[in-house]
Amino acid sequence: MKTRIKYFVAIITSVVLGLSSRTFSGLIPHFIAKHAGDVLWASMVYFGFRFLFIQRSLKWALIISVLFSFAIECSQLYQAEWIIEIRNTVIGSLILGRGYLTVDLFRYVIGITIAFWIDKLWLQRDKRI
Repeated sequence: MKTRIKYFVAIITSVVLGLSSRTFSGLIPHFIAKHAGDVLWASMVYFGFRFLFIQRSLKWALIISVLFSFAIECSQLYQAEWIIEIRNTVIGSLILGRGYLTVDLFRYVIGITIAFWIDKLWLQRDKRI
């Protein structure tokens, strides 16, 4: 249970930092403001899979997180009216995004990789002792 709490805290931290990177984009360097939201969204996805599937390996979480994130990004190529309406809501936009960008795939890989290493080196620390 203690490990699941760590993942929950990591999810909340990713969400707060991600939303803050958008809200306070004028106060942080442009490069960070431009890329941080997607990087943090992907890290939240990774920590979410670890929270839900705690018995699975870190490698499994990394792979499934990349596949999920890529699927969400590719789904943005689908432009039916009903899904556009969902994407035009705040929560729909945060979860599904608004439009396909190839650069987002790189941002997702970076965010998931960072989350994986945080998990391996910090969150898994107690298991190594």
